Parts: sequence; structure tokens; C-alpha cells
Amino acid sequence: MPKLVIPCATSEVSDGYHTFGELYEHRCLLFMALLKAHPKLAWRARQHSDGSGEKGWWIGGLRLPTGDISYHLPDVHWPVLDSTSIETLDRAPEWDGHTSADVIQRLDQWLKLSANSA
Repeated sequence: MPKLVIPCATSEVSDGYHTFGELYEHRCLLFMALLKAHPKLAWRARQHSDGSGEKGWWIGGLRLPTGDISYHLPDVHWPVLDSTSIETLDRAPEWDGHTSADVIQRLDQWLKLSANSA
């Protein structure tokens, strides 16, 4: 596939309504809202399971019945979850290899399970 080069920062690329930067911030805040809404399923950690990490980032995750999902989130969002009952781990659980496509599938399946049990 040919590569498209756009002469600006990736976060400034827009579809005419939102920039990538805005959409990424939406994703971060929506995921943290999901963590807060389901604290018994949620966790956060500053390091990966092997002890590695990225300066300025942390990992948040959910242990869903349909499989684990996780995202890296910027440090600026860590304090938002300080006054919650979300489990703070020294190291993240072992990553099961889930991809972005897996996260979409697991969330979709979980939503369908939740809808069926309501």
C-alpha cells in the first residue's frame, strides 16, 4: 500500500470534524470513564508485566468475560483514578497478545452479553 505523507503533526490531521489528537483524547477519557464505571473489572499499572515501561505513560485495563483489553494512557490522566477503588498494580498482568482488532471484538461481544443480561 502506498504511504501518504502529510506535512503536519499526526495529531493535527483532521477528517473535517475532529483531529486525531482530539479523537485520541476522547478515547483516553472514555476508557477512563469505563474503568471508573466498572472498578471490579479494572486495573492500572505503571509498568508492563516484565517491569518495562514508557516514561510519561501507564497502562489501564479491564478483565472482561470476553477477554482482557488494555490501553497505554498519558501520565496526565493517572490522578483522575486516584480516588477510585480501581486496583493499582506494581506491574500489569501478563499481556495475552490482544490487538486493536481484538479489543474491538471483545468490547463488542461484552456489550452484547451485557445487553442480553439486562
